[in-house]
Amino acid sequence: MIEKNTKIGELLEQSPEKADILLDAGMHCLGCPASQAETLEEACDVHGINVDELLEKLNA
Repeated sequence: MIEKNTKIGELLEQSPEKADILLDAGMHCLGCPASQAETLEEACDVHGINVDELLEKLNA
């Protein structure tokens, strides 16, 4: 289960197929070293993305 406190790096390591969902949501910085240590919630805040809506898609 992917949660708000899941780090982007961990998410992509465990489920690389989820990258398309993140890219479609507007997170185009997945390769940035800083993004790897951010939580999903932190990244959503930076990009103006609703974290709850994104979690629904990631956990579907």
